[in-house]
Amino acid sequence: MQVAFLVAPLGAEQAELTRPWQAVADAGGTPKLVSTASGEVQAFHHLDRADSFPVDLTVDEASTVPFGGLVLPGGLANPDALRLDARAVAFVASFFSAGKPVAAICHAPWILVEADVVRGRTLTSYPSLRTDIRNAGGTWVDEQVSICTAGPNTLITSRRPRDLEAFDAAVVKEFLPGNA
Repeated sequence: MQVAFLVAPLGAEQAELTRPWQAVADAGGTPKLVSTASGEVQAFHHLDRADSFPVDLTVDEASTVPFGGLVLPGGLANPDALRLDARAVAFVASFFSAGKPVAAICHAPWILVEADVVRGRTLTSYPSLRTDIRNAGGTWVDEQVSICTAGPNTLITSRRPRDLEAFDAAVVKEFLPGNA
């Protein structure tokens, strides 16, 4: 099963990309890096540059069809850049329309707000997003991981990097149920 990881060219929190990526791969899935531009994406350890990673597909080339789910890593710059790109927003929204699971961590729910897919959903995030989520019609909770099935798909969210173990387990269980 292929799993899309959507990352802007600059700014994803490295652990929020690499740890779920490895969990998917370890469970027998095939992670694919999707971005708004070809080439590489630059990851960060908070505000410090970290590693760069090769892009597999751009949002212009990708569709939801081959993917069993979508992971949205956080960091400050990544979701902020993605929510300003109409193609990225449409790509995220297409997973909801297709009823496929989506997982977002830390600041990544910003793009969910922009895609107008949090209304009536319960989710968590980095605490500074709680007002944005509430204003978009969602219910914000302060939990390590939130799994919301009230909608067209399953939505998995977590607050921060220290929640990655629970986040990764939820992603594997939902995206690759035979391998959890």
